[in-house]
Amino acid sequence: MSKQANLIESAKKLLTNNYRQQPIVLARGEGSWLWDVDGGKYLDMTAGIAVVALGHGHKKLAAAIAEQAARLIHVSNLYYIEEQIRLAETLVPRTFAQRVFFCNSGAEANEAGLKLSRRYQAIVRGQPERVEILAFHGSFHGRTFGTVAVTGQEKYRAGFGPLLEPVRLLPYNDVAAARDAISERTCAVIVEPVQGEGGVLPATPEFLRTLRECCDKTGTVLVYDEVQTGWGRTGKLFAYEHSGVAPDVMSLAKGIAGGVPMGAMLAREEIARGFEPGTHASTFGGNPLACAAARAVLRIFEEDNVLENVRSTGEHLQRGLEALQKKHPERIKAARGLGLLRGIVLGEDAAPLVGKCREKGLLLSAAGGTVLRFAPPLTVSKSEIDEALRILDGVLS
Repeated sequence: MSKQANLIESAKKLLTNNYRQQPIVLARGEGSWLWDVDGGKYLDMTAGIAVVALGHGHKKLAAAIAEQAARLIHVSNLYYIEEQIRLAETLVPRTFAQRVFFCNSGAEANEAGLKLSRRYQAIVRGQPERVEILAFHGSFHGRTFGTVAVTGQEKYRAGFGPLLEPVRLLPYNDVAAARDAISERTCAVIVEPVQGEGGVLPATPEFLRTLRECCDKTGTVLVYDEVQTGWGRTGKLFAYEHSGVAPDVMSLAKGIAGGVPMGAMLAREEIARGFEPGTHASTFGGNPLACAAARAVLRIFEEDNVLENVRSTGEHLQRGLEALQKKHPERIKAARGLGLLRGIVLGEDAAPLVGKCREKGLLLSAAGGTVLRFAPPLTVSKSEIDEALRILDGVLS
């Protein structure tokens, strides 16, 4: 039995059975490529689900992490942390926000945003009755009780009730439904500028403008979940920049520290008043190691012109997916997305294609059931995208 087979057998005996995993054990990576423990080579077009922003084994990032690890990994938020402060000084001026809270994941960032919204309405505005949260069908916001409650896909909610209430789910990109639902009773609206797990579906500018207008009119907090779209994934540092419609609160995670676990919640000064000492916290949030990694990622973005690469390679990928759609119209219904978050909409379950592509050395992921998702490292090259499209073409044929 191979080393890989032995490890997989051990995993099936010892780990909780909550993942549908591809039958490979990945051991090392370089750029957009990965190798398993038995030496199999794969072209990575999923990047840890949009996490490995600079690719695998990036030398500058690895050096920054190693340097910080040798100096100081953790001290807790009982004290001020220099790396956390420096990251906030770098991050906040690039956004709509004036305050930031650091945590460890996207779910935690969304939890913080929801808690902040509730407390802002209850304590700062003196309206404790404003508790309803509006979210959207097809959305995904995390796996905690609170974030599952505002996730608009039943498969993630089933068996975990009763969940946080009151939450109302609306149709995504439906302007009329949003106008009807947002009122003086609404605490917050949480929305993804591009639904990632819902099938790589972008929000229309009109839809986002309507949410902003209605939230302003009613005093509702507008929360953007940019866990999958933020930090350069769409070709701008944040996806809200495409529409020019900014939120009151924004969550970030995934690629923020290049693979080191990290999340962040940013908020306007007024909304941030909802948090006071003792009202919310995170033991590991904003630790020196993660903050040093995030600062290094931003620095490398600028030094290596990474966002321009995202724009050019993202457009190249879109053209390639549209060409595949023309070649395989019976299987591909649409190609959509922004930057290096793209997907092809199939007329069938995407999961079998994920497995067949893996067998040919290409790693992709499924989103929304029938969408095959591309979310490669932001440093991916056009030639690597061409190779991925060539493999996918062969599988579709």
